[in-house]
Amino acid sequence: MHGYNRTMPPVEFNRYYRFDELTQLLRDFESEFPDLVSVESIGKSYEGRDIWLAAVTQESTGRAEDKPAFWCDANIHASEVSPGTAVLYLLNKLTTKYGKDDTVTRAVDTRTFYMVPRVNPDGAEWALADVPKIIRSSTRSYPHEEDDPYGLERQDIDGDGRILQMRVKDPNGAWKISEEEPRLLERRGPAESGGEYYRLLPEGRFHNYDGLTLRGRDIREGLDLNRNFPSNWRLEHDQKGAGPFPTSEPEVHALVDAICARPNICGAVTFHTFSGVHLRPPTNRPDDELPAEDIWAYQKIGEKGKEMTGYPAIANYHEFRYHPREIITGVFDDWMYEHRGVFAWTTEIWSPQRQAGITEYKYIEWFREHPFEHDKTLLKWSDEKLNGRGYVDWYEFDHPELGKVELGGWDTLYAWRNPPPEYLEKEVAPLSDWIVWQALISPKLETFRLDVEKAPSNDADPVSVIRFAVDNTGWLPTYVTKMGKDKKLTRGIVGEIELSGGMKLLSGKLREEGPQLEGRSHIAAAAFGWLVEGTDHRHVFEWTVRGSGKVRLTAFHDRAGRVAEEIEL
Repeated sequence: MHGYNRTMPPVEFNRYYRFDELTQLLRDFESEFPDLVSVESIGKSYEGRDIWLAAVTQESTGRAEDKPAFWCDANIHASEVSPGTAVLYLLNKLTTKYGKDDTVTRAVDTRTFYMVPRVNPDGAEWALADVPKIIRSSTRSYPHEEDDPYGLERQDIDGDGRILQMRVKDPNGAWKISEEEPRLLERRGPAESGGEYYRLLPEGRFHNYDGLTLRGRDIREGLDLNRNFPSNWRLEHDQKGAGPFPTSEPEVHALVDAICARPNICGAVTFHTFSGVHLRPPTNRPDDELPAEDIWAYQKIGEKGKEMTGYPAIANYHEFRYHPREIITGVFDDWMYEHRGVFAWTTEIWSPQRQAGITEYKYIEWFREHPFEHDKTLLKWSDEKLNGRGYVDWYEFDHPELGKVELGGWDTLYAWRNPPPEYLEKEVAPLSDWIVWQALISPKLETFRLDVEKAPSNDADPVSVIRFAVDNTGWLPTYVTKMGKDKKLTRGIVGEIELSGGMKLLSGKLREEGPQLEGRSHIAAAAFGWLVEGTDHRHVFEWTVRGSGKVRLTAFHDRAGRVAEEIEL
């Protein structure tokens, strides 16, 4: 087993790297581990920054493209910067544990990992700036070039480096100070009157305030890059932020192009924040419209994800919808499953609720309706685990448009949007184990046996019958998903024979396409007397050859990799 004496500075997992630092860090990995890591730009962002891809595999055991591969990316949404740390943690684990950890070593020897730690470098630079500007995704103006002249723009108005909340006294406000916990606001009852009430707003400035009407300012940068993928893409009036056409945005086009150029990719995880869940497709229809075989496999992979990370695995359509009559389309995991035919996940990192001990809640629905007890529990968590930094006690401020207001409440950028820096490494570390496990369940082509028999011949030159048997030793079939098989997204296993000198092929073909090979994912748990475990994971290529010399045999599959054997006849 190989080992490395590391000379580059250790990666810091309690902070976030700006673009130039990230670029240097990736280059350092490439220099430190030249036989494991290669780094390339797969395209440019809207503002012209490189979108870096790091590929990790042991080159001495085969080229990256000749092995089954797994894809990870992160930070497609501007302020969701902790996902990039999850990818960096995986990169660090694969390189520093190689030669020291048997599972990591096996994975790097037999698989390829493609990693994009920052899909959206422009938006991340805005989010990580000394004075941050928070947008959803791309920095490109869309759907209009003009700034909204009216409304509330979120910003740090008192210069303390935080964007908190504002509460304003208003007889028609929906909030009141809690009698149980005066630091918190709770909702006013539907028929309640006669008390002191507040209107709750994000911290920020009002543009052209008329003294009467309040609304949020439309953000000029209205794109959502995770609505711009080709699968189920819809126009802006149906899907906000989708862009003018599928892959219209350079960041998304770069990802789609890079993935399509790497047909050996067998699975994917895109990292987002927050909710502490693993989300799976589809977003636009129920499970019973999908192949049952894929749902069963998704469930198995998701169960392992929960076991290894603590995050439950749920279906987008059934359990993660913002409104029961609305769907989200044009997203990465739908595209990977429906157009590329692989199992893809969106992992939403970090759950403040679960950190506080709230385990029975419904993700998106929680923000619409939850018991006040949860607010008290979260406040206690902030006091005890975050040293009070998560929730700020209310204090007076003279607002330039509204006059006397109070600032305070949750510091959402610190405690909610991403894990606080001191919790970051602990939160992302288990995710890499699940990624490695998923890579190792991919289809894997291996030689089972190579037989050569001499056949009767009336000629002076010998005649040989060659039988080249190959197995798929992975858990997943070579086609990966039933969706991929039904759509014929990948061809079957291919066998080739190369002859030297004056040798002649009497039967068989120089290149022949065989079937798809099954894995073990379809084997039932009840191994009773009627179970026949056949060899549908194996295929035998057969050739008859006349003559003597060197023969090279190759079998390959776009997803399951490549094996080659040489014999002397």
